[in-house]
Amino acid sequence: MEGSITDIQLACFSLGDKLFAVDIMRIREILIPQKLSPLPCESDLLEGVINIRGSVIPVMDMRKRFGMQINQGAHAGKLLIVSLVNQLLALLVDDVMEVISVPVSEIKPPIHIVSGVGMEFLLGVCLSNDRVFMVLDIDSLFKK
Repeated sequence: MEGSITDIQLACFSLGDKLFAVDIMRIREILIPQKLSPLPCESDLLEGVINIRGSVIPVMDMRKRFGMQINQGAHAGKLLIVSLVNQLLALLVDDVMEVISVPVSEIKPPIHIVSGVGMEFLLGVCLSNDRVFMVLDIDSLFKK
């Protein structure tokens, strides 16, 4: 088919020993963590907001979102600034690794028999260099 997408480029990041990937077309930039401004009320999903060139962007700690132990102290990590439908969102991750190109046909659906472990946030899983990456559905991150 002419004009159909056969490969997708994914930016890969880690949370501990878990590997994730996001469609590179959804990423605006990658930054070192910035000073957070607190939200007026406590939030289960957001850590606070940052100011990037006059834009106020909410920050979500992906470890917290996936129910993982939060890194304390010297951990710096990276901020992935991603584009949602109506706004930007900063995802705090442990490390940004590489960009991989994967045939769309090789992205398999997530495991549906397992629930409550973040599977609802995945578009699928893929294999690259003998590593399994969980492809993140960033639009689902605000769903409870």
